Amino acid sequence: MDVSYNDLREWLEQVEKLGELKHVEGGTWEEDAGMLAEMLAHTDEGPAVLMDSFPGIAKGYRILINTNGARRRIAFTLGLDPDIGKLDLVHAFKKKLDNLTPIPPVVVKTGPVMENVLKGDKIDLYKFPTPKWHLEDGGRYIGTGSYDITRDPETGLVNLGTYRVMVQDKDKAGFYISPGKHGRIHRDKYFAEGKPCPVAMVVGGDPLLFMAGSLEVPQGVCEYDWAGGLKGAPYRIIMDPITGLPIPADAEIVLVGHAYPNEKMEEGPFGEWTGYYASAHREEPFIHVEAIYHRNNPIILGTPPEKPPYEAHKYREYMRSGMLLESLEKAGIPDVKAAWCHGVGGCRMLNVVSVKTRYAGHAMQAAHVAAECRVGAYIGRLTIVVDEDIDVTDLGDVMWAVCTRCDPATDLDIIHNAWGGPLDPRVPAADKAIGKYYASRLIIDATKPFDWKDRFPIAIGPSPEYKWKTREKWGYLLK
Repeated sequence: MDVSYNDLREWLEQVEKLGELKHVEGGTWEEDAGMLAEMLAHTDEGPAVLMDSFPGIAKGYRILINTNGARRRIAFTLGLDPDIGKLDLVHAFKKKLDNLTPIPPVVVKTGPVMENVLKGDKIDLYKFPTPKWHLEDGGRYIGTGSYDITRDPETGLVNLGTYRVMVQDKDKAGFYISPGKHGRIHRDKYFAEGKPCPVAMVVGGDPLLFMAGSLEVPQGVCEYDWAGGLKGAPYRIIMDPITGLPIPADAEIVLVGHAYPNEKMEEGPFGEWTGYYASAHREEPFIHVEAIYHRNNPIILGTPPEKPPYEAHKYREYMRSGMLLESLEKAGIPDVKAAWCHGVGGCRMLNVVSVKTRYAGHAMQAAHVAAECRVGAYIGRLTIVVDEDIDVTDLGDVMWAVCTRCDPATDLDIIHNAWGGPLDPRVPAADKAIGKYYASRLIIDATKPFDWKDRFPIAIGPSPEYKWKTREKWGYLLK
């Protein structure tokens, strides 16, 4: 099943027909947008909300919140049945990954994003209803449900990466990128040569492309191609004459310009995906906005971080879990039954894998790969491996396995000096100041001891599959 929409507006039309969209008129960008985003992020299966008519802002300049904050919309965005079950969605997405053939974008001369081209004195970022998402944020962040487009100056590979974007002035946009991320690597290469770094910031557009920009797309594959493969059709791009970068022809809002070496402005603080203001504030690079392109009645895609789990975690639970399964399979780990990257850990800090153990050391092998493969490596914390009778999505079931099958003296392992980052609240400020972002990983083997698992006491209760069958048949009683 391919994706049935071509841009955000078609997505909105079809989601409204599914009964998944609500409209809000007259709320403020100063407070109401952030209040709504936090409330919806922590409401199970809450609707998407399109906000318009902000006081002091031209009518038609809109914000879309909680785009993919519910399973039905996540499945629809991925081109899957909106009524698909929880683990079925993970496996259906992994099947798409298994059969994915990247489809490169096609270049067109123009598109809806060029309906308004603002340059020179007409550039004004304050014309958009950019929210102050959290009370303690250091400013207004136009880029949350966004992605920055950069190009590796050595290889020419284009990357779409999700990094926060702060309005610094009417023609300046700050962007923070954690060490090790592709956009940061590209930017650092330009700066090392004393050259300006071209950047295009897409702050409103296709939700699937945004998802791609926020995930670990396979090394060497452009997000345009990867998302095109999932979509089943190529994206349309325009070669921006200012930066030379490919921008989506059907985007809502695109900012283009250059960041210059040794030019920085105060950025942050910003409430981040860990649930903390962990990166404080500091001087960071920014782009001189040389042009703004936007559609008539443009839409900012708002996906601000909240205390986990929030909207981005709700779709990443499914997508990153499918990608983790794919990584384990490609690493040659046999009989992996399920994986779940828990939203409460930001889909990074708490990952659970179930295996049908076939040999001594099988569980630990799976755990180490899960902890250090690209999907699981960045700011990880806990990796737990359980038997196939445990529901990896149910923290109660997982912790029951930890409590009854794990011997702390023999079933724990620690990985030292792993990939961390400035957003990790547990890294001391003194270490962050010198770029010492290392983090450790705790691995927990909560499987039955392999050498006597056949003699392990029999557990009470049904298998995960039987639980899901029960919910499908009798779940209406819980509503």
